[in-house]
Amino acid sequence: MSSFTESNLVKKFTELNNTQQSIQTLSLWLIHHKKHSRTIVQIWYRELEKAKPSKRLTFVYLANDVIQNSKRKGPEFSKDFAHILPDAFTQASKEADDKMKASLIRVITIWKERGVYDKSFIKKLKQCVGMGAPLLTSTSATSVIQPISKSTVKPTKQPEVATKLEPKKLKKNEPEYSLRQEVEAMGVQLPQNVDAEDLVQRLSDLENSASCDASVRERIAALPPEVSDISHLDKIQDRESADRLSEKVDEAALLLNEYNRRLVAELEERKKVARMLRSFILSQQQQVKEKEKSLQEFKDKLHKVTSVRQELVSHIQNLPDLTLLPDVTGGLAPLPSAGDLFSLQNL
Repeated sequence: MSSFTESNLVKKFTELNNTQQSIQTLSLWLIHHKKHSRTIVQIWYRELEKAKPSKRLTFVYLANDVIQNSKRKGPEFSKDFAHILPDAFTQASKEADDKMKASLIRVITIWKERGVYDKSFIKKLKQCVGMGAPLLTSTSATSVIQPISKSTVKPTKQPEVATKLEPKKLKKNEPEYSLRQEVEAMGVQLPQNVDAEDLVQRLSDLENSASCDASVRERIAALPPEVSDISHLDKIQDRESADRLSEKVDEAALLLNEYNRRLVAELEERKKVARMLRSFILSQQQQVKEKEKSLQEFKDKLHKVTSVRQELVSHIQNLPDLTLLPDVTGGLAPLPSAGDLFSLQNL
């Protein structure tokens, strides 16, 4: 764990990117140096002002992670950030599109739901963003918005029917047991209107998740045995060796705590992506049914048009050949007059 200096802090802010690993790693480092919270918050705001509009949301995600995960160890960050958050949200919402503003509102809504700040302050922050209500539901917010730790993650209670659900045996002429029926029977709430690009991006992000991070696993495997074997305490002879061992244990604990938190976050993200996949499959099945219905309608119309065309061709073929009619180029005989007609009748 590197020492705290302002230049080192600025460098870490510069290297920050919009990935869960980057945000949580820097958040853990900042919380470790909480005694410099006031300086950290000041430099955080300064770097947020200098950042591109697209990166300002990342700074807000970082502040959210620090504020929520530092509550257990002290209120320093929540208090120091409170002085600067209205200006920060005003700055972050500049040149922001509706999607980014909705993400900012989602962060504020989470703080309201978890009681991070009081209602009047939450209202003030929403006014700074310039939107009165959140536009994103919790299912559409990315997992990086909500920091995940052992103390905040609560296991989801599955209904008893989920454990007793067995594949349904189809009877003759019975419609197939659809995926939607199976999901509804399990009591799972599926997100609606899944964005295909968002789903692909989240699946791609899972390829770089904690379980795939070989470098961290190698670092954990390379930890010295004295950090996990209590028998090494008997070998301590002086204060200096005790301090060295304590430092090694602290570094190992930070590394393991960060990795465990990433694993928990990955597990929650995989659950969300699984629900998104189910919802996406259902929406695609529905679209296929609608397209098949439209296709059948157009086939019926094509069949009708083809029938009319065949009848028209048959009618044209049955018309008399005009070339066989007598030549009337010289003109037709004049029609009889009315008087001629009456005289003919008297005969």
